[in-house]
Amino acid sequence: MSNKPPNHWPLRRSGISAQLLTQFGLDQGLPLERCLAGTGLSLQQLAEPGGEIDAAQELVLIGNLVAALGAQPGIGLKAGQRYHLSTYGIWGFAMLSSPTFRSAASLGLRYLDLTYAFYGMRLEEHGDEVHLVFEDRGIPAELRAFILERDSAGMLGIQRDLLGQHLPLTRVDLCLPRPADCSWYTDSYGIEPRFAQAENRFVLRQELLDQPLPGANPQVAQHCEEQCHALLTKRRERSGLAGQIRARLLGSPGRLPGMQEVAQQFNLSSRTLRRRLLDEGSSFRQLLEEVRQTLAEELLAIGGLTLEEIAERLGYAEVSNFIHAFKRWKGLPPHQYRQRRRGAF
Repeated sequence: MSNKPPNHWPLRRSGISAQLLTQFGLDQGLPLERCLAGTGLSLQQLAEPGGEIDAAQELVLIGNLVAALGAQPGIGLKAGQRYHLSTYGIWGFAMLSSPTFRSAASLGLRYLDLTYAFYGMRLEEHGDEVHLVFEDRGIPAELRAFILERDSAGMLGIQRDLLGQHLPLTRVDLCLPRPADCSWYTDSYGIEPRFAQAENRFVLRQELLDQPLPGANPQVAQHCEEQCHALLTKRRERSGLAGQIRARLLGSPGRLPGMQEVAQQFNLSSRTLRRRLLDEGSSFRQLLEEVRQTLAEELLAIGGLTLEEIAERLGYAEVSNFIHAFKRWKGLPPHQYRQRRRGAF
């Protein structure tokens, strides 16, 4: 497996998840050297307070666990049960302080890249149902089952910490093949999943979204969200050629140049530019996406521009394309994001 992430999540993340996974491997009887083989990580690095690692290093660690423990159905659920709201730092505090389950879910999805999830997530409302959809973001095939189980168990742990009770799911659809023994899934989800489905969906009653949270404090939630925004921006900062290109794109908010134009500005061919970015674990498309998201958040926060004007500044031919992209980034449409940034929870 390549040690580079497929460029669908931030390259940097907190090392706490790697700590939990390493301890999980040790508890399964694996030697430390086997858990950390090829990651470039040491026990001292994992124990460093506030330490960050590359997402690629966590993927290698997960690969080591899967290779050593085998493709046991439910093994990722066991690992995911170690994740609690307190594991997620300021992101967890922001959710805990939200007024309702709906606002917590919306905030959590907006800053999903501050978590340890590799799967993307989005909320869909269908009548009296709410569907939380888990989307494969280019995860290596051999790791998808473990990571889906880990990410979904972590999600359920967060909901349990928020509500003080197990989340009552009414249906669970998984892309995974049906195992001979479903007991681990039934025990974890509270319901037997439907396997071999087209999408990973976790379905609950719509009324639960407006349930108030016991730790609600809108002022604290807003302050925590500001910190989440600053932390995510910091993690997205890049060095090397990727950093220079990102800075160049951010400096042209009115007309974002294409890859060929940028390559010429750096006296490179498009092919060389693409190869060098790949060597840094990045791509022009990813950088453009990051810059569009950053600029969109800033333009929506300051106000004064219509969605059509923002879409044009970001290089979208149609405002509908911008709205679709923004919902993919943040889990909600841009007009709702603008309202929340103005303190409307």
